[in-house]
Amino acid sequence: MTAPGSAGSARPARPSLTAVCDRIDALNEGVGWLLGPVIVFVSVSILYEVVSRGVFSVATLWVNEGTVYASAAVYLLAGGYAALHRRHVRIDAIFGLLSETARKRLDLIALPFLIGYALTLVVVGGQMAFSSLLQGESTGTPWNPPIWPLKFCIPLAGVLLLLQVLSNTLRDLGIVETRRGERASEQGAL
Repeated sequence: MTAPGSAGSARPARPSLTAVCDRIDALNEGVGWLLGPVIVFVSVSILYEVVSRGVFSVATLWVNEGTVYASAAVYLLAGGYAALHRRHVRIDAIFGLLSETARKRLDLIALPFLIGYALTLVVVGGQMAFSSLLQGESTGTPWNPPIWPLKFCIPLAGVLLLLQVLSNTLRDLGIVETRRGERASEQGAL
């Protein structure tokens, strides 16, 4: 039997850091699974509106804004989930031609920009959300829902993305072990 962290050990040298990354991954996985039914809600709501308007000539006040709100929340909050599963937009035609080492280097070059983007979401989005809450901001439409809940999704999205980028980077650099089931080819995409 080998000591933890030694060359022959199957356990990572930093099990507590691996546990933190595992929790971040689980958080974003859970958020992704919670958001999935929202897309079903959006689809059913649009279908309801089409049938209501087309068959019964009765329009709703809430469907248009409700589906825009729900879709915007999913778009924002699913960023960490997309990063977890390495599904963020990138130029695959070029990225796929690179070696694993070149992909990791390219990701490290892009890392400060991604961190800057996520921090901007947290700071500026947080300021916008608190301002909206304090003002009691609403849309001003006939339905007139408050807009601050959606604006609070902006800094939360930044936090989720920032945490996932941290977890992915630590795994890509080999500081913590890769997730179970993740292939080496999936690594290197922050």
